[in-house]
Amino acid sequence: MFWPPAEQMATIGIDATYTVDSRPSGVAVYSRHLVEALATLQCSHRFLICYRLSRFRQRHDFLRPASVARAGSPTFSVRFFQEPLTFWLPWQAEVFHSLAQRPPAFHFRKEIVTVHDVFPLTGRDYSTPEFQQKFSDLLLEAVERAARVITPSQYTADQLVQHGGASREKLRVIPEGVDLPARGMASAERGQERERWVGQGNEMLLNVGVLQTRKNILNALRALQILPARYRLVLAGGNGHGAEAIYEFIRAERLEARVTLLGHIAPHQLAALYQAASVLLFPSLEEGFGLPVLEAMANGLPAVASRSSSLPEVGGDAALYVDPHSPQDIAEKVALVVEDADLRRRLVERGLARAREFSWRRTAEATLQVYDEVLAIRGP
Repeated sequence: MFWPPAEQMATIGIDATYTVDSRPSGVAVYSRHLVEALATLQCSHRFLICYRLSRFRQRHDFLRPASVARAGSPTFSVRFFQEPLTFWLPWQAEVFHSLAQRPPAFHFRKEIVTVHDVFPLTGRDYSTPEFQQKFSDLLLEAVERAARVITPSQYTADQLVQHGGASREKLRVIPEGVDLPARGMASAERGQERERWVGQGNEMLLNVGVLQTRKNILNALRALQILPARYRLVLAGGNGHGAEAIYEFIRAERLEARVTLLGHIAPHQLAALYQAASVLLFPSLEEGFGLPVLEAMANGLPAVASRSSSLPEVGGDAALYVDPHSPQDIAEKVALVVEDADLRRRLVERGLARAREFSWRRTAEATLQVYDEVLAIRGP
Protein backbone atom coordinates (compact mmCIF):
# COMPACT_ATOMS: atom_id res chain seq x y z
CA MET A 1 0.00 0.00 0.00
CA PHE A 2 1.38 3.42 -0.96
CA TRP A 3 1.08 6.35 1.43
CA PRO A 4 1.62 9.96 0.33
CA PRO A 5 4.59 11.85 1.70
CA ALA A 6 4.10 13.20 5.22
CA GLU A 7 4.62 16.78 4.02
CA GLN A 8 1.75 16.59 1.50
CA MET A 9 -0.87 19.17 2.29
CA ALA A 10 -4.47 18.73 1.23
CA THR A 11 -7.83 20.29 1.96
CA ILE A 12 -10.35 17.92 3.49
CA GLY A 13 -14.01 18.77 3.92
CA ILE A 14 -15.96 17.24 6.81
CA ASP A 15 -19.71 17.34 7.28
CA ALA A 16 -19.90 18.58 10.87
CA THR A 17 -23.65 19.24 10.85
CA TYR A 18 -24.39 16.73 13.59
CA THR A 19 -21.80 18.15 15.98
CA VAL A 20 -24.31 20.82 17.00
CA ASP A 21 -27.28 18.50 17.46
CA SER A 22 -29.21 19.73 20.51
CA ARG A 23 -29.96 16.11 21.50
CA PRO A 24 -26.87 14.27 20.32
CA SER A 25 -27.24 10.71 19.10
CA GLY A 26 -24.36 8.28 18.59
CA VAL A 27 -23.66 9.90 15.22
CA ALA A 28 -23.39 13.31 16.89
CA VAL A 29 -21.08 12.00 19.62
CA TYR A 30 -18.85 10.38 17.00
CA SER A 31 -18.80 13.50 14.81
CA ARG A 32 -17.90 15.85 17.62
CA HIS A 33 -15.19 13.67 19.16
CA LEU A 34 -13.61 12.85 15.81
CA VAL A 35 -13.25 16.51 14.80
CA GLU A 36 -11.97 17.47 18.25
CA ALA A 37 -9.39 14.67 18.16
CA LEU A 38 -8.27 15.53 14.61
CA ALA A 39 -7.48 19.03 15.88
CA THR A 40 -4.92 17.56 18.31
CA LEU A 41 -2.92 15.60 15.71
CA GLN A 42 0.25 16.62 13.93
CA CYS A 43 -0.51 16.94 10.23
CA SER A 44 -0.23 19.48 7.45
CA HIS A 45 -3.78 19.18 6.13
CA ARG A 46 -6.34 21.92 6.09
CA PHE A 47 -9.86 21.05 7.22
CA LEU A 48 -13.09 22.67 6.09
CA ILE A 49 -15.68 22.12 8.81
CA CYS A 50 -18.94 22.17 6.86
CA TYR A 51 -22.43 22.75 8.20
CA ARG A 52 -25.70 22.53 6.39
CA LEU A 53 -27.41 25.89 6.29
CA SER A 54 -30.03 24.85 8.88
CA ARG A 55 -27.28 24.39 11.50
CA PHE A 56 -24.79 27.04 10.40
CA ARG A 57 -25.80 29.58 13.02
CA GLN A 58 -25.22 27.02 15.76
CA ARG A 59 -21.63 26.36 14.76
CA HIS A 60 -20.26 28.47 17.63
CA ASP A 61 -21.67 25.87 20.01
CA PHE A 62 -18.87 23.62 18.87
CA LEU A 63 -15.63 24.45 17.09
CA ARG A 64 -14.13 27.90 16.87
CA PRO A 65 -11.06 27.53 14.65
CA ALA A 66 -7.96 29.27 15.95
CA SER A 67 -6.83 32.23 13.89
CA VAL A 68 -3.21 31.11 14.28
CA ALA A 69 -2.53 27.38 14.17
CA ARG A 70 0.04 25.72 16.41
CA ALA A 71 3.19 24.50 14.72
CA GLY A 72 2.51 21.18 13.03
CA SER A 73 -1.21 21.17 13.79
CA PRO A 74 -3.92 21.15 11.14
CA THR A 75 -5.75 24.34 10.26
CA PHE A 76 -9.52 24.63 10.38
CA SER A 77 -12.01 26.94 8.76
CA VAL A 78 -15.80 26.90 8.56
CA ARG A 79 -18.04 26.59 5.52
CA PHE A 80 -21.72 26.06 4.95
CA PHE A 81 -22.94 23.84 2.17
CA GLN A 82 -26.38 23.93 0.70
CA GLU A 83 -27.55 22.87 -2.71
CA PRO A 84 -27.48 24.78 -5.04
CA LEU A 85 -25.97 27.78 -3.21
CA THR A 86 -22.46 26.47 -2.52
CA PHE A 87 -21.82 24.90 -5.90
CA TRP A 88 -18.18 25.99 -5.64
CA LEU A 89 -17.37 23.87 -2.56
CA PRO A 90 -16.23 20.72 -4.46
CA TRP A 91 -13.40 22.77 -5.99
CA GLN A 92 -12.14 23.73 -2.52
CA ALA A 93 -11.56 20.22 -1.13
CA GLU A 94 -9.66 17.24 -2.48
CA VAL A 95 -11.58 14.89 -0.17
CA PHE A 96 -14.95 15.13 1.55
CA HIS A 97 -15.83 12.96 4.57
CA SER A 98 -19.52 12.37 5.30
CA LEU A 99 -19.89 11.38 8.95
CA ALA A 100 -23.54 10.31 8.91
CA GLN A 101 -23.85 7.56 6.26
CA ARG A 102 -25.38 9.83 3.67
CA PRO A 103 -23.85 11.33 0.52
CA PRO A 104 -22.99 15.03 0.36
CA ALA A 105 -25.25 17.23 -1.73
CA PHE A 106 -22.42 17.80 -4.21
CA HIS A 107 -20.08 15.36 -5.92
CA PHE A 108 -16.52 15.81 -4.69
CA ARG A 109 -13.41 14.51 -6.40
CA LYS A 110 -12.96 11.87 -3.70
CA GLU A 111 -15.41 10.96 -0.99
CA ILE A 112 -15.30 8.99 2.26
CA VAL A 113 -18.34 7.95 4.26
CA THR A 114 -18.71 6.55 7.76
CA VAL A 115 -21.46 3.94 8.02
CA HIS A 116 -22.46 3.46 11.66
CA ASP A 117 -25.04 0.71 11.21
CA VAL A 118 -27.07 -0.97 8.49
CA PHE A 119 -30.44 -1.37 10.18
CA PRO A 120 -32.13 0.74 7.46
CA LEU A 121 -31.19 -2.12 5.10
CA THR A 122 -31.98 -5.04 7.39
CA GLY A 123 -34.53 -4.11 10.05
CA ARG A 124 -38.06 -3.84 8.74
CA ASP A 125 -39.43 -3.57 12.30
CA TYR A 126 -37.01 -0.86 13.37
CA SER A 127 -38.48 2.12 11.52
CA THR A 128 -41.33 3.20 9.29
CA PRO A 129 -41.30 1.98 5.67
CA GLU A 130 -40.76 5.59 4.54
CA PHE A 131 -37.72 6.00 6.82
CA GLN A 132 -36.29 2.67 5.73
CA GLN A 133 -36.66 3.47 2.04
CA LYS A 134 -35.22 6.98 2.30
CA PHE A 135 -32.21 6.13 4.42
CA SER A 136 -31.48 2.86 2.64
CA ASP A 137 -31.27 4.78 -0.62
CA LEU A 138 -29.00 7.44 0.93
CA LEU A 139 -26.74 4.82 2.52
CA LEU A 140 -26.35 2.82 -0.69
CA GLU A 141 -25.62 5.94 -2.74
CA ALA A 142 -23.02 7.10 -0.24
CA VAL A 143 -21.28 3.72 -0.27
CA GLU A 144 -21.32 3.57 -4.06
CA ARG A 145 -19.77 7.03 -4.41
CA ALA A 146 -17.15 6.64 -1.68
CA ALA A 147 -13.52 5.78 -2.36
CA ARG A 148 -13.36 4.36 1.19
CA VAL A 149 -16.06 3.39 3.67
CA ILE A 150 -15.33 3.55 7.40
CA THR A 151 -17.29 1.31 9.78
CA PRO A 152 -16.94 1.19 13.58
CA SER A 153 -16.99 -2.62 13.78
CA GLN A 154 -16.20 -5.69 11.72
CA TYR A 155 -19.81 -6.73 12.18
CA THR A 156 -21.04 -3.60 10.40
CA ALA A 157 -18.48 -4.09 7.63
CA ASP A 158 -19.65 -7.67 7.09
CA GLN A 159 -23.30 -6.61 7.08
CA LEU A 160 -22.53 -3.89 4.55
CA VAL A 161 -20.98 -6.45 2.22
CA GLN A 162 -23.89 -8.85 2.65
CA HIS A 163 -26.80 -6.40 2.46
CA GLY A 164 -25.31 -3.37 0.73
CA GLY A 165 -23.12 -4.96 -1.89
CA ALA A 166 -20.07 -3.06 -0.65
CA SER A 167 -16.62 -4.03 -1.86
CA ARG A 168 -14.40 -5.29 0.98
CA GLU A 169 -11.43 -3.60 -0.68
CA LYS A 170 -12.72 -0.16 0.22
CA LEU A 171 -13.94 -0.95 3.75
CA ARG A 172 -11.89 0.21 6.74
CA VAL A 173 -12.86 -0.74 10.30
CA ILE A 174 -12.11 2.02 12.80
CA PRO A 175 -13.61 1.55 16.28
CA GLU A 176 -15.07 4.50 18.14
CA GLY A 177 -13.51 5.80 21.34
CA VAL A 178 -14.46 6.62 24.89
CA ASP A 179 -13.35 9.20 27.44
CA LEU A 180 -12.43 8.11 30.94
CA PRO A 181 -14.35 10.21 33.49
CA ALA A 182 -12.59 13.26 34.88
CA ARG A 183 -13.69 12.20 38.34
CA GLY A 184 -14.75 8.86 39.75
CA MET A 185 -17.19 8.59 42.63
CA ALA A 186 -16.19 6.73 45.80
CA SER A 187 -18.30 3.70 46.70
CA ALA A 188 -20.33 5.57 49.31
CA GLU A 189 -21.02 8.41 46.90
CA ARG A 190 -22.16 5.95 44.24
CA GLY A 191 -24.59 4.48 46.76
CA GLN A 192 -25.98 7.88 47.66
CA GLU A 193 -26.47 8.80 44.01
CA ARG A 194 -28.18 5.46 43.36
CA GLU A 195 -30.51 6.02 46.27
CA ARG A 196 -31.44 9.40 44.82
CA TRP A 197 -32.66 7.71 41.64
CA VAL A 198 -34.24 4.45 42.83
CA GLY A 199 -34.64 4.73 46.59
CA GLN A 200 -32.88 3.18 49.56
CA GLY A 201 -31.94 -0.49 49.29
CA ASN A 202 -32.85 -0.82 45.61
CA GLU A 203 -30.71 -1.89 42.65
CA MET A 204 -30.47 0.43 39.63
CA LEU A 205 -30.49 -1.11 36.16
CA LEU A 206 -29.53 1.53 33.61
CA ASN A 207 -30.32 1.58 29.90
CA VAL A 208 -28.86 4.39 27.77
CA GLY A 209 -30.20 5.08 24.28
CA VAL A 210 -33.24 6.11 22.30
CA LEU A 211 -36.44 4.32 23.30
CA GLN A 212 -37.13 2.34 20.16
CA THR A 213 -37.93 -1.18 19.01
CA ARG A 214 -34.34 -1.88 17.99
CA LYS A 215 -33.12 -1.34 21.56
CA ASN A 216 -35.29 -4.23 22.84
CA ILE A 217 -36.64 -2.31 25.84
CA LEU A 218 -39.76 -4.51 26.02
CA ASN A 219 -37.68 -7.59 26.85
CA ALA A 220 -35.73 -5.56 29.39
CA LEU A 221 -39.07 -4.74 31.04
CA ARG A 222 -40.15 -8.39 30.91
CA ALA A 223 -36.87 -9.32 32.61
CA LEU A 224 -37.54 -6.69 35.26
CA GLN A 225 -40.85 -8.41 36.06
CA ILE A 226 -38.96 -11.64 36.79
CA LEU A 227 -36.50 -9.93 39.14
CA PRO A 228 -37.27 -9.06 42.78
CA ALA A 229 -39.15 -5.81 43.43
CA ARG A 230 -36.00 -4.05 44.67
CA TYR A 231 -34.62 -4.09 41.11
CA ARG A 232 -35.50 -0.85 39.33
CA LEU A 233 -34.93 0.20 35.71
CA VAL A 234 -33.82 3.70 34.69
CA LEU A 235 -34.26 4.54 30.99
CA ALA A 236 -32.13 7.43 29.76
CA GLY A 237 -33.07 8.37 26.21
CA GLY A 238 -35.52 10.24 24.04
CA ASN A 239 -38.37 8.75 22.04
CA GLY A 240 -37.88 6.83 18.81
CA HIS A 241 -39.78 4.36 16.64
CA GLY A 242 -41.76 2.05 18.95
CA ALA A 243 -41.59 4.25 22.06
CA GLU A 244 -45.37 4.27 22.51
CA ALA A 245 -45.39 0.46 22.85
CA ILE A 246 -42.87 0.81 25.69
CA TYR A 247 -45.02 3.36 27.50
CA GLU A 248 -48.11 1.23 27.01
CA PHE A 249 -46.37 -1.86 28.42
CA ILE A 250 -45.30 0.07 31.52
CA ARG A 251 -48.89 1.27 32.04
CA ALA A 252 -50.53 -2.07 31.32
CA GLU A 253 -48.18 -4.02 33.57
CA ARG A 254 -48.26 -1.36 36.30
CA LEU A 255 -44.50 -0.93 36.35
CA GLU A 256 -44.53 2.83 36.99
CA ALA A 257 -43.05 2.42 40.47
CA ARG A 258 -40.16 0.35 39.16
CA VAL A 259 -39.29 2.28 35.98
CA THR A 260 -37.87 5.79 35.78
CA LEU A 261 -38.07 7.57 32.42
CA LEU A 262 -35.48 10.34 32.23
CA GLY A 263 -35.83 11.32 28.58
CA HIS A 264 -32.76 12.64 26.80
CA ILE A 265 -29.73 13.13 29.06
CA ALA A 266 -26.95 15.57 28.19
CA PRO A 267 -23.57 13.87 27.67
CA HIS A 268 -21.96 15.65 30.62
CA GLN A 269 -24.63 14.18 32.95
CA LEU A 270 -24.15 10.58 31.86
CA ALA A 271 -21.04 9.84 33.94
CA ALA A 272 -22.97 10.31 37.20
CA LEU A 273 -25.71 7.96 35.99
CA TYR A 274 -23.22 5.28 34.94
CA GLN A 275 -21.43 5.50 38.28
CA ALA A 276 -24.66 5.40 40.28
CA ALA A 277 -26.08 2.31 38.55
CA SER A 278 -25.73 -1.31 39.61
CA VAL A 279 -25.48 -2.62 36.05
CA LEU A 280 -25.84 -1.42 32.46
CA LEU A 281 -28.62 -3.41 30.82
CA PHE A 282 -28.17 -3.21 27.05
CA PRO A 283 -30.13 -6.02 25.33
CA SER A 284 -30.22 -4.27 21.95
CA LEU A 285 -31.20 -6.35 18.93
CA GLU A 286 -29.02 -4.47 16.42
CA GLU A 287 -26.00 -2.23 17.01
CA GLY A 288 -23.35 -0.98 14.65
CA PHE A 289 -21.02 -0.41 17.59
CA GLY A 290 -22.67 0.02 21.02
CA LEU A 291 -21.00 3.02 22.64
CA PRO A 292 -22.96 2.80 25.95
CA VAL A 293 -21.19 -0.49 26.69
CA LEU A 294 -17.79 1.22 26.47
CA GLU A 295 -19.03 4.27 28.39
CA ALA A 296 -20.27 2.04 31.20
CA MET A 297 -16.95 0.20 31.39
CA ALA A 298 -15.03 3.49 31.49
CA ASN A 299 -17.13 4.46 34.52
CA GLY A 300 -16.60 1.20 36.39
CA LEU A 301 -20.07 -0.19 35.66
CA PRO A 302 -20.53 -3.86 34.68
CA ALA A 303 -22.44 -4.40 31.46
CA VAL A 304 -25.02 -7.04 30.55
CA ALA A 305 -25.46 -6.92 26.78
CA SER A 306 -26.83 -8.93 23.86
CA ARG A 307 -24.62 -11.59 22.36
CA SER A 308 -25.71 -10.33 18.95
CA SER A 309 -24.54 -7.83 16.32
CA SER A 310 -21.42 -5.84 17.24
CA LEU A 311 -21.73 -5.98 21.03
CA PRO A 312 -19.44 -8.98 21.78
CA GLU A 313 -16.87 -7.38 19.48
CA VAL A 314 -16.96 -4.19 21.55
CA GLY A 315 -17.27 -5.69 25.03
CA GLY A 316 -14.83 -8.58 24.60
CA ASP A 317 -14.45 -10.61 27.81
CA ALA A 318 -15.41 -7.63 29.96
CA ALA A 319 -19.20 -7.97 29.67
CA LEU A 320 -21.79 -10.65 30.37
CA TYR A 321 -23.86 -11.61 27.33
CA VAL A 322 -27.47 -12.70 27.01
CA ASP A 323 -29.95 -14.02 24.50
CA PRO A 324 -31.83 -10.77 23.73
CA HIS A 325 -35.01 -12.74 22.96
CA SER A 326 -35.07 -14.42 26.41
CA PRO A 327 -36.28 -12.28 29.34
CA GLN A 328 -35.41 -15.20 31.63
CA ASP A 329 -31.78 -15.22 30.49
CA ILE A 330 -31.60 -11.44 30.79
CA ALA A 331 -32.99 -11.55 34.35
CA GLU A 332 -30.65 -14.33 35.44
CA LYS A 333 -27.53 -12.60 34.12
CA VAL A 334 -28.51 -9.26 35.68
CA ALA A 335 -29.05 -10.92 39.05
CA LEU A 336 -25.72 -12.74 38.73
CA VAL A 337 -23.82 -9.50 38.16
CA VAL A 338 -25.58 -7.76 41.03
CA GLU A 339 -25.39 -10.58 43.57
CA ASP A 340 -22.01 -12.19 42.82
CA ALA A 341 -19.42 -9.80 44.28
CA ASP A 342 -16.41 -11.63 42.81
CA LEU A 343 -17.89 -11.67 39.31
CA ARG A 344 -18.80 -8.02 39.62
CA ARG A 345 -15.27 -7.10 40.69
CA ARG A 346 -13.76 -9.04 37.76
CA LEU A 347 -16.10 -7.38 35.26
CA VAL A 348 -15.32 -3.92 36.60
CA GLU A 349 -11.55 -4.56 36.37
CA ARG A 350 -11.78 -6.03 32.88
CA GLY A 351 -14.13 -3.24 31.80
CA LEU A 352 -11.77 -0.49 32.87
CA ALA A 353 -8.88 -2.22 31.08
CA ARG A 354 -11.06 -2.72 28.00
CA ALA A 355 -12.13 0.94 27.92
CA ARG A 356 -8.50 2.06 27.95
CA GLU A 357 -7.99 0.23 24.63
CA PHE A 358 -10.39 2.63 22.91
CA SER A 359 -9.67 6.34 22.57
CA TRP A 360 -10.93 9.08 20.27
CA ARG A 361 -7.32 9.96 19.47
CA ARG A 362 -6.79 6.46 18.06
CA THR A 363 -10.01 6.86 16.08
CA ALA A 364 -8.72 10.14 14.65
CA GLU A 365 -5.25 8.75 13.86
CA ALA A 366 -6.74 5.81 11.95
CA THR A 367 -9.14 8.16 10.13
CA LEU A 368 -6.24 10.40 9.15
CA GLN A 369 -4.54 7.35 7.62
CA VAL A 370 -7.64 6.77 5.51
CA TYR A 371 -7.53 10.39 4.33
CA ASP A 372 -3.91 9.93 3.27
CA GLU A 373 -4.74 6.62 1.59
CA VAL A 374 -7.52 8.22 -0.46
CA LEU A 375 -5.32 11.18 -1.37
CA ALA A 376 -2.78 8.72 -2.75
CA ILE A 377 -5.29 7.13 -5.12
CA ARG A 378 -4.49 8.19 -8.66
CA GLY A 379 -7.16 9.63 -10.88
CA PRO A 380 -10.39 11.46 -10.10
